[in-house]
Amino acid sequence: MTRRFTRREAMFTAAGAGLGALGAFGQTRAGNPPYPSWKTGFRQLAPNVYAYTQAGGPGVPSSAISNGACILGPDHWMAIDAFAAPPHTKAFLAAAKTLAGSRTCDRLINTHHHADHTTGNCFFLPAEIVGHEYCRKAVISNGISNLAGRPESWKVGMAELKLAPPTTTFDDRSRITYWYGNTEVRLMYNGSPAHTWGDALIYLPQYKILWAGDVAFFYVAPAAQSGHISKWIESIDRINKMDVDVIVPGHGPIGSKKELAETREYLTILKAEAKRRYDMKMSPGKAAAEIEDKLGKYSTWADPAAVRTVNSVVRLYAEFNDSLTSETDMAAVAAASQEYLEIRGGAVQLR
Repeated sequence: MTRRFTRREAMFTAAGAGLGALGAFGQTRAGNPPYPSWKTGFRQLAPNVYAYTQAGGPGVPSSAISNGACILGPDHWMAIDAFAAPPHTKAFLAAAKTLAGSRTCDRLINTHHHADHTTGNCFFLPAEIVGHEYCRKAVISNGISNLAGRPESWKVGMAELKLAPPTTTFDDRSRITYWYGNTEVRLMYNGSPAHTWGDALIYLPQYKILWAGDVAFFYVAPAAQSGHISKWIESIDRINKMDVDVIVPGHGPIGSKKELAETREYLTILKAEAKRRYDMKMSPGKAAAEIEDKLGKYSTWADPAAVRTVNSVVRLYAEFNDSLTSETDMAAVAAASQEYLEIRGGAVQLR
């Protein structure tokens, strides 16, 4: 069955759900290099410090498949991010228990408000939940995720979900330091909007490790539906000045500044190509359709790239005409998505 792209489906796209037909445009193209695969599970980065990734790679659906952490102290442990669906969160907590033993989780940090990082917050209660003040506001405003457009397997346990926003917040000027045993954990804002208006960085200075949240996407197309792409690039530049060897992205495998440079290049290409077409007074949907052929190796990145290109161009056009806000312009995304599909194929194949 085929039908036209609806505004409701555009809203799912803007939220990062992805659409089957758009996926066909984001698959690996001849001549572009492959990217790696990675597995679900914990990897030890330092004494008592563990990064958690969920599986991804070529041919593996990556939309809303996010990463996390377990940092152990003598009596308690800290988590970073809560995942998109109850089964994801419960799998993380079960794996963390094998590391933590009898220690309880006393603190959860949300890197930002998107549902793929906060839906599972309630499963960490009564732990303290910490995030940027904008993160708390947006989690409350968005409400409990209904997992619309997601696989049915993700919805097991949905009846257990309840709204659990951050209970401790920080602002653009503040930084919080926690100690888990001898491990220093710094929670900070990186100076400007980037992926959202409330991105948190978690930095372990003694080990030169950074959890960058969705400021970093490695081998997964960056999602900009709530972002400020120019300032996102500046945020990456500030990270590059930090004393960091290991970077855990919000999506993708554990990496370093090398992979972060590719995130930056992707965003830089998008911005330059969008500005060229904005100056030509080209519509966002047509611009996105053309830019999809200008991404080079990044067109093979997971999630798929085409879904993200439409959202990114809409955001960039708003940035260029000084109308950008922290909120997603659903009507603009719907219109651009419809035009994109008419140019690239004309219909959405429903799964």
